[in-house]
Amino acid sequence: MNALNNKNKDLSAKAKITVILFSALYLLVISLLVGLRIEHWLILGLYNLCIFISSKTRKLILAFTIFLVFGILYDLMKAYPNYQVNHIDISSLYHFEQKLFGLTANGRLFTPNEFFALHHNTFLDVLSGLFYINWMPVPLAVALYLYLKNKQQFLYFSLTFFLINLLGFCIYYLHPAAPPWYVDLYGFNINKGVPGNAAGLSRFDNLLHIPVFESIYSRNSNVFAALPSLHSAYPVVVLYYGIKNRLGRINVLLGLFMIGIWFSAVYSGHHYVTDVLSGIICACLGILLFEKVLLNNTIFKKWVDKYTLLIS
Repeated sequence: MNALNNKNKDLSAKAKITVILFSALYLLVISLLVGLRIEHWLILGLYNLCIFISSKTRKLILAFTIFLVFGILYDLMKAYPNYQVNHIDISSLYHFEQKLFGLTANGRLFTPNEFFALHHNTFLDVLSGLFYINWMPVPLAVALYLYLKNKQQFLYFSLTFFLINLLGFCIYYLHPAAPPWYVDLYGFNINKGVPGNAAGLSRFDNLLHIPVFESIYSRNSNVFAALPSLHSAYPVVVLYYGIKNRLGRINVLLGLFMIGIWFSAVYSGHHYVTDVLSGIICACLGILLFEKVLLNNTIFKKWVDKYTLLIS
């Protein structure tokens, strides 16, 4: 007990009260807007444990709070879905994809997703599943590496990641878009109450006999958020900061990961090629905005410097 108290001696009473109040507020907001689930309790428990156990864990969780805030915002999209704001794009996006990237087979024009649905195999099912299951673990792994090696670069990476998500979320509400699997199941009819679907990734689940992607997509915050593909945006940011921080041969793996995610997004029926390209553009725009606009803002730069000291 004394050892634990010594570890917490630099945490003021005001800070402890702030954490407790924040935790209570988090539970209240989540319970009222989207409903509490087991993962909410786990996240909150981990957060408080890291805050109170030692100064090292406290700095770590304060650093990764950026990712926690991203997760909370994504979860809260359930409270006010984008289809309540604007019309859902179903048919025009499909026909645009078909016209630009359509593939002809047996005298019929298919979107790439439809083509892959007819011409899939076990090897690609496994490969796409392995790539897609790491859509978040890889960015988090790179973030942890940068946190251990260079706190400032960690913050630049994390805040760029956060900014790109904000851009993507804004587009989701400005232009709700149905994924390819929706058209496959429901055609061009609007059905706002549909749950998330693992689509082509269900083949990976069937091969493993474990509902990996089924459990993930059953928690999907918004079905009509296919454009831009943020899954395709994340590896762009990862590779950019990998190159910037001279990660050497690791960048080759990050490049392969990026291409694999792009392919898997289309192969699995979760995104059109159009979605993938818009995700890449979103990532590039986010990087430019962060480096050329935000980092040139004196107030923002001072805030980042203070944040760096806080987690160092």
